[in-house]
Amino acid sequence: MLQLLGCSCQKKKKEESENFEVWEENWEAVTMFLRMQTQWTTSMAGYVGLKYEVLLGSGGLFDLYNVEDRRDVLERLQILEATALSELRKRSDGKGN
Repeated sequence: MLQLLGCSCQKKKKEESENFEVWEENWEAVTMFLRMQTQWTTSMAGYVGLKYEVLLGSGGLFDLYNVEDRRDVLERLQILEATALSELRKRSDGKGN
């Protein structure tokens, strides 16, 4: 009966910790990436990438948060985006965790 409700009596796998370290030089890019978490462009195939107009446009997030070195943050953000896309694709292909 519990299985019909989605419950299982089996031992659960040990969950991975959600804590991680962020190097100081990456902190601004990571926080901006988290701010952008609802700003993904999607298609019928899934996630395409981040909406950079939300960052770069007049009054965008770079302006709102007074980002000084925009090029550096943008380049780091693109690395985070590429990594996230790779992981999202693995999961949609059934190859991820």
